[in-house]
This record gives sequence, structure tokens and C-alpha cells, in this order.
Amino acid sequence: VQLQASGGGLVQVGGSLRLSCTASGGTFSRYTMGWFRQAPGKEREFVATIRSSGGATYYTDSVKGRFTISRDNAKNTVYLQMNSLKPEDTAVYYCAASAGAILSTVRLSGSYIYWGQGTQVTVSS
Repeated sequence: VQLQASGGGLVQVGGSLRLSCTASGGTFSRYTMGWFRQAPGKEREFVATIRSSGGATYYTDSVKGRFTISRDNAKNTVYLQMNSLKPEDTAVYYCAASAGAILSTVRLSGSYIYWGQGTQVTVSS
């Protein structure tokens, strides 16, 4: 499975961006899809994830109420709508696919087997 992330850019504090990640080469609807991010000098961290059916979503506390993850299985695409952006949201954002993450591991990067190349999000104050 190949993942292609897009939609990053430079935005002011309080602004919005929508990231997209399109998959090819596999059965997209079978995978739990996640977004992670990595800021300079920091470890990669979990942001959000959505189950294969789109019925269950999970977020890290710092983005709850501001970010929304969704997917369109017909388009093999997962989205991350980011609103009310803050400077601390600045990072490279990665999409990832998991074949079998369970509830206790869905936030762990090691549960994801396919990764996109990352897209830069910069929030200026």
C-alpha cells in the first residue's frame, strides 16, 4: 500500500487546513487509518485514527474539539480537518495504515505498517 499525503502549508493562528491522504495498491477499506505528527526535536506522536468502517474515531487530547478525522472508502482517502490551529500544531504530519490495531494499541506508531511521506504544517503567530 502506498500512501500520499497532501494539504499542508502555512497558516496563521486560528486558521484551518484539511490534510488528505490517498492510498493505492491495496484494499483501503480494510485498514484503520491514522494521522501522526512530528515536530522538530520531538518524537512522532499520535494525532487521530479512524476505524476501517469509519464508525469509530480516536484523538489525542490536545486536538479534541479542533481536529476531525474522516474517510471516504470509495475514494481511498482519509482526511484530517484541522481548525483553530495553534503554533504547537506545527509539525510534519504523516498518515499511516494499520491492518490489525486494537483499542489498546491504536495510538501506537508501531501498530501501523504503511506510512506516507509526510506533509508540513506550519502555524504562524
